[in-house]
Amino acid sequence: MAGSLLGGKVALITGAGSGIGAATALVFAGYGAKVMVADIDEDGGRRTVADVTAAGGEAAFAWVDVRRGGAVKEMVDFTVERFGRLDCAVNNAGVDTAGDGRLHEVPEEAWDASIGVNLKGVWWCMKHELTYMLAQGSGSIVNVASVAGLVGIEAPFVSPYVAAKHGVVGLTKAAALEYATTGVRVNAVCPGAVRTKMVDDLIDQGIMTLEQTAAYHPVGRYANPPEIGEAIAWLSSDAASFVNGLPMAVDGAMTAR
Repeated sequence: MAGSLLGGKVALITGAGSGIGAATALVFAGYGAKVMVADIDEDGGRRTVADVTAAGGEAAFAWVDVRRGGAVKEMVDFTVERFGRLDCAVNNAGVDTAGDGRLHEVPEEAWDASIGVNLKGVWWCMKHELTYMLAQGSGSIVNVASVAGLVGIEAPFVSPYVAAKHGVVGLTKAAALEYATTGVRVNAVCPGAVRTKMVDDLIDQGIMTLEQTAAYHPVGRYANPPEIGEAIAWLSSDAASFVNGLPMAVDGAMTAR
């Protein structure tokens, strides 16, 4: 691997055992970063490490449940112990709560699952990542939100997900302001529909079709995970040094309507 956009940097990516996270790990390694692949799915995470290594990159695996603050701290500590520093953090771990019902029919466990992983998990990660980055006087955090963090989405059981992703966007903006003078930047990417297992599961459940997924976007197709990884890599790099507090839509013009 011979890219230089992120050459010499150490990146921590949660939810990197599959989908956007796995693709982002490969993109980062391709640009020269050393990558800590973190996931609750150990098999998936180790597959991503193997893929990065096979492509000539350097990576290691850390198990994490982002709902648990202690586990998150261990993940961040291990990253610094393994690679010596922490330059880029991509808080990507997430769950989907789509199903058959509107807000008043959402069970409490679905609400708690979405907020616990998609929002509180991001807060736990930022809390411990920032501790190291502030000590360094530099760093970039990119939170993976969604177009559902920018606009309302009309779909069954999606209200907890929309609430959590709006929270991620708000948390990103607040943190960018709090740490604006410290050398640490905080941004978010807000993908449209991306062809991942999460989307495939929704299709398998009959909640949407592949054609409907593509039609959400004026460009007429869904995104592929590496396209989101490329946007994250740019935001994480020094090329985006004056970009801070941005919830960047990567959505094929979906939110431009």
